[in-house]
Amino acid sequence: MSSSASLLTASESTASTRTRAGGAAVRPARLVDAIHIFELVNSLSGDGTLLRRSYAEICENVRDFYVAESESGVFLGCGALHLYGPHLAEVRSIVVKPEAKAQGAGGRVLKALLEEADAQGVASVCLFTRIPDFFLNFGFKIADRMALPDKIYKDCQACPRLYACDEVAMVRGPMPKVAVLGPRRIAEPELVKLQVGHIAHPAEEAARADAEVAALAEKPAK
Repeated sequence: MSSSASLLTASESTASTRTRAGGAAVRPARLVDAIHIFELVNSLSGDGTLLRRSYAEICENVRDFYVAESESGVFLGCGALHLYGPHLAEVRSIVVKPEAKAQGAGGRVLKALLEEADAQGVASVCLFTRIPDFFLNFGFKIADRMALPDKIYKDCQACPRLYACDEVAMVRGPMPKVAVLGPRRIAEPELVKLQVGHIAHPAEEAARADAEVAALAEKPAK
């Protein structure tokens, strides 16, 4: 479910205008970065820190990502901005390699993502995190997760920590008043309800109806 794990890496700018600070360059991701993003994000998916992403999904959404790299061009980490619509975007999959921690890159990737959200005219930015204190410094405030149905419908029901989420929902900007993936506010039990059992195919429903009609036809009249 997490949109931000051990946040310590960044990205911003283009190859010709990339920024450097503390030895880390920040730029928009390219398709060649997809394998590194895939490996790093999924290295933290086993315990639910980040949701597992397929390589195909990373490739399809690589333009959502920014990456941080060393002065020699070594991949250090990444972060993504997912756009739900003009009302909301989400900072997600923001993480760095262990050896790149404490270099300030996390703050730079976050700034790059927020600048992208501003450039897109997005009213609010949300994220789910276990390190809320860090994001408070960037204008985020703790929010009610139930007021973010777009996020809930997109990710939370597939999360291995669905029933034991320990993340904090945060929002920068006004709380969204609309949603594109579900009702704006839904009773909590409905958000965690999972479908079980067999879902009948329309052909099965038709066959069942025919069988019921046949049974009634064979039933002797009183």
